[in-house]
Amino acid sequence: MRPSRAAATGFMKDFQDFVMKGNIFDLAVGVIIGGAFGKIVSGFVESIIMPIVSVFIPGGSWREAKLVLGTITDPKDPKKTVENAILIGQFLGGLLDFAIIAFVIFLMIRALAKVKRKEEKIEAADTKECPYCLSTIPIAASKCGYCTSELPPTM
Repeated sequence: MRPSRAAATGFMKDFQDFVMKGNIFDLAVGVIIGGAFGKIVSGFVESIIMPIVSVFIPGGSWREAKLVLGTITDPKDPKKTVENAILIGQFLGGLLDFAIIAFVIFLMIRALAKVKRKEEKIEAADTKECPYCLSTIPIAASKCGYCTSELPPTM
């Protein structure tokens, strides 16, 4: 009975190590924030953008646009009919939501990349390359610490 208990304990330890890794938590946080961000963008599109767009589109809300293929009687209530339709407006609304979310994420990633490039540029300005041995040395150095060559002054 000991080997099975040790195997179960080892399995649980392995599972715990897997779950406790930072990547799993980062992914979970990313999914949760992404879902919340999607709701914010959908709300923005539905509450602000679509009313403005609807002013220019005759017939009201385009999200309700559909292509009716036919009507059928409701099996629960034979007196009612139900439309069999392709919901074009909902599909186009989903595409618009996706395009806006993708554009905002693109702008955020672009801004983060710009900040990162600035940080790299600042770090690169702290050092220079020795023209003789090609080692990286502090920018204020007048003599290379690797090959001991005299360096031209840096302006």
